Amino acid sequence: MKAYSTGDIRNVALAGHGGRGKTTLAEAMLFLAGASDRLGRVADGNTVMDFDAEEKKRKVSTQTALACLEWGGKKINLLDTPGLFDFVGGRAEGVRAAETMVAVLSGGSDLDVGCEKALAEATKAGMSKFIAVTALDAENHDFYKTLDALKAEYSTAVCPVVVPYMQNNKVECYVNFLQGKAFKYAGGKGTECPMPEDANIQAIHDAFTEAVASADDALMEKFFEGETFTHDEIVAGLSEGVADGSVIPVYGLSGFTGDAVDLLLNGIAKLAPAPRGEGDLKCDANGPLAAICFKTVADPFVGRMSFFKVVSGKIDPATPAFNARTEESEKMGKIITLCGSKQIDIPSIVAGDIGVVTKLGGFKTGDTLCDAKSPVTLAGVDYPTPCYSMAVSTVKKGEEDKVASGLNKLAEEDGTLRYFTDPETKEAVISGLGDQHLDAVVSKLKARSNVEVVLSAPRVPYRETIRRTVDKQGRHKKQSGGHGQFGDVWIRFEPYDGDEDFVFTSDEVVGGAVPKNFFPAVEKGLRECVAKGLIAGYPMVGIKAALHDGSYHPVDSSEMAFKTAAHLAFKAAIPDAQPTILEPIGTLKAIVPGDNLGDVMSDVTKRRGRVLGMGPAEEPKMQELVAEVPMAEMSDFTIALRSMTAGKGAFSLEFTRYEDAPANVAEKVIAEAKLEDEDE
Repeated sequence: MKAYSTGDIRNVALAGHGGRGKTTLAEAMLFLAGASDRLGRVADGNTVMDFDAEEKKRKVSTQTALACLEWGGKKINLLDTPGLFDFVGGRAEGVRAAETMVAVLSGGSDLDVGCEKALAEATKAGMSKFIAVTALDAENHDFYKTLDALKAEYSTAVCPVVVPYMQNNKVECYVNFLQGKAFKYAGGKGTECPMPEDANIQAIHDAFTEAVASADDALMEKFFEGETFTHDEIVAGLSEGVADGSVIPVYGLSGFTGDAVDLLLNGIAKLAPAPRGEGDLKCDANGPLAAICFKTVADPFVGRMSFFKVVSGKIDPATPAFNARTEESEKMGKIITLCGSKQIDIPSIVAGDIGVVTKLGGFKTGDTLCDAKSPVTLAGVDYPTPCYSMAVSTVKKGEEDKVASGLNKLAEEDGTLRYFTDPETKEAVISGLGDQHLDAVVSKLKARSNVEVVLSAPRVPYRETIRRTVDKQGRHKKQSGGHGQFGDVWIRFEPYDGDEDFVFTSDEVVGGAVPKNFFPAVEKGLRECVAKGLIAGYPMVGIKAALHDGSYHPVDSSEMAFKTAAHLAFKAAIPDAQPTILEPIGTLKAIVPGDNLGDVMSDVTKRRGRVLGMGPAEEPKMQELVAEVPMAEMSDFTIALRSMTAGKGAFSLEFTRYEDAPANVAEKVIAEAKLEDEDE
């Protein structure tokens, strides 16, 4: 591949709902451009972009893949992003690296959630947007139904550029308004044919012309005067509208057969914007170096692969790899580009281009590679927050370290994966975007690290407390020759609703009944006790312990004796103090479509939630539901909400407080704790 200047580079992310043909479209684009020598199929597991073993097994994209092609004098970096909601972290990477998004829809469908969200992300990021309506070779895949749905949502911004002319429910030819020509396809190859004389085609052409005119005042004046636009005027008007986001070109095509895919490639080469600078940085190959690492892969053969989008300057073998985050430099690794899994050596990555540097151990996703003399920090990748957690346990004992190492490596690659040890429950936990996401993680762990794990619902960090005041003596006396052991305390235990979980006082002791130097030992003994409650082993909170009396022996008393006496007083008092289980309560804020509000409220109620309020959300057609819910009931809420709202819903859940668990819940928690003790 020849070297391209910044102005001749186009960075394009394919995005949309799962199963709509993004990878199939990418395959056709690469094949037509000669970047691949065969037209692979997702069902056959032989596509360029879905090269990972997990993707071949699932027949879906699980990660963003990069491939570059040459078309119309331009280098197009193609980023095929996953469409399933469990893997949308890949879309965040594509959004960070590209200037243009091609949202893919299947002909005959309405505006689906994945496409809508992808376009919203593109708008938020200031990207240019195209829409490809694909699968038009299939029966009942009505392009015009989909076009009407797009117009209903995006109004005049929608600009049909390539549309199918239908006869007997089949595509007879494709009309390209950009060129003013029609093309008939056979085997993916198009030949020019006469323009169809059709009222519907003419009406769409009029809408196309108006969209072109709306991008420029001079063109609008010409439009009102009824004059015909030249090809150059059409390209200029559309390019301006695409660049500022006011125009969204729509292309009808078939990725499976390759029909009209060349017309989309022409449109990208002519209309999509060149890479832009960020902030004060101009996208100039001669400027100071600034590149964002938007993706990291641990390749089993090559090692660490860092994907960079260069915003300014260029990366070449002589460039010191200075990391703005760590403020350290390392030797530049090998510089390559990719065509799926195929690695292609390149001399450099210039401003605006995308490429990969191998074996940069100090870089992680979100880091900025820059000039040490002109350090700069670029915006990282805006990953969605993990919202689905499961506890991890090994199938074979003794492999815990191996599991931890493998999961940490996977978390370095996947910005939506978290692996940690819960400080409350001491369990190893992984958090991701859904059950399919974590299932894929477990599969990758086995394939890469040769270790198997089992996922289960994580333990809930319950608490224990008391509801009655009890006063008990703890007396420890032991004589075994020589100095004995003696400690005697009277401690009053009572409920406490202050800010601290446990309060110890000793100011009621009078007359030196217990010497002051033993007070710390008594407190230490009690703090050891409240760390593990008596009824289920959970930490105890909301307790005030007042040492008010006792006795000592001038020779046999010791700190250890008084610490033991405190233990005895605690064990005697708590069973009589009406001990109870507390469960964590969280505040749920769910953003859902108005039509689904009733279903979500019903689901929250079934989870023992209490609705606090609801009202319009900032997003159009959406409602916000606020409720308090027991966090123990929310482990699978992510999956349920996605099902109820067809993926449109989102939520946050934050811990609020602890409150008494209902009797049936408390009984279950206590019974489970007893079973665990028996197993141990």
